Amino acid sequence: MIAPKVICVSFLALALAGCVSTSDDGPKVASAPAPVVSTSPVLGVTAGYANAPLDETDKQRAYAAEVQALEYGGPGSPVGWKGDSGAYGTVIAGPAYARPGNPQCRDYSHTIYVQGRPLTTRGVACRAADGTWGAPS
Repeated sequence: MIAPKVICVSFLALALAGCVSTSDDGPKVASAPAPVVSTSPVLGVTAGYANAPLDETDKQRAYAAEVQALEYGGPGSPVGWKGDSGAYGTVIAGPAYARPGNPQCRDYSHTIYVQGRPLTTRGVACRAADGTWGAPS
């Protein structure tokens, strides 16, 4: 029963990944869906965006957005961030569910834009005993 929900959430996250709104003053132009950079079992920033040159401040903001989306974001609700270097992104978390050994997990996607080019990572994060989010055990 969980598998259909996970698949549904994955498709929802994929569909919403192309619906990004930012607060910059530039023109809003629709673009093709973001290519998938990786599918990672850990938070995107901690896994490293090998194809996205983010400075440390951008990485911290991206990570904070991931935690915000996982901790407080409604399923399918985007949580955005913007870095000083011009990079920005959106994190979309799915609904919480349980996995064996992990009472609270969420699927998520994180699309970042560097020089206007979208890069997306997807993964699963689970709450650890200490309250932090990380890879499922």
